[in-house]
Amino acid sequence: MQKILSAMRRAIQDYKMIADGDRIFVGLSGGKDSVLLLNALAAYRRFSPERFTLEAVTIDMGLKDTKSEEMAALSANCASLDVPHHIIKTDIAEIIFEARKESNPCSLCAKMRRGALNSAINDLGGGKLALGHNADDVAETMLMSLLYEGRFSCFAPTAYMDKTGVSLIRPFVYIEECDIFSTVKRLELPIVNNPCPMNHVSKREYVKDLIKYISKDIPFAKDRILGAIYHPERTDFDGWKK
Repeated sequence: MQKILSAMRRAIQDYKMIADGDRIFVGLSGGKDSVLLLNALAAYRRFSPERFTLEAVTIDMGLKDTKSEEMAALSANCASLDVPHHIIKTDIAEIIFEARKESNPCSLCAKMRRGALNSAINDLGGGKLALGHNADDVAETMLMSLLYEGRFSCFAPTAYMDKTGVSLIRPFVYIEECDIFSTVKRLELPIVNNPCPMNHVSKREYVKDLIKYISKDIPFAKDRILGAIYHPERTDFDGWKK
C-alpha cells in the first residue's frame, strides 16, 4: 500500500485536490480501482495535512446478476474503515438495455451514472467526488480521443462541473493498473464483479489491448503517452498544468 499512498499523495499535492474541511465522496462501483481508492483515502486521512471527511456512494444500476453477497462485503469494508456507504438505486440498466436497446451503450451509461452520482452528492448535502481513474485510463482516453474523435484530449485530474456544482478529483492518475491489481489482491479487498453485458467488449477494452500490442514492439510506448499528458508544455492538455 505504501507505493499506492506515495503516488496518490503526489497527485493530490500536485493538483491541490484536497482542501481543509472537504467532504469527499468516493464513487464506489465495487471495481478494483474504486475499492482501493476508498481504502487508500481512508489511510491517507490519518496523516493528511488537510482535514477531510470520507463517504462512499454506490450507484446500483439495476443489473440483475449483481451478487448480493459481494455488495454486502463492500458495505462491510466501508464499515471497517468508518466510512458511511450510500447505495443509490436506479433503473439505468433497464433504460439502456431494455427500453432503448443501445448497441453502443458505454458513453450514455457513463453519463447517466455520473449524473446519478452528482445528484446523490447534492442530495446528501454536497461535497467533492473522487473517482478511481488510473494512469492506464489516462493513456487509453487520450488514444481513444485521437482515434475516434480526431483530437488530442483527455480528462483532467480535477474538474468543476458547473451544472451540478460538484468538484471532481482523480487521485489515482499517477498509479498504473497493474499496481492497483496486485495491491487489491495482496490486501484481499472485496470486489463486486461487473455483470454488465458490455464488460470487456467496449471501445476502451479494444484500446487497452491495442496499447498492450504496441508495447510489445515499443516497451516504453505507454510511458511516452503519459509523459506527453503529465507534461502539458510538450502538448497542451488542459487541466494538467501544475
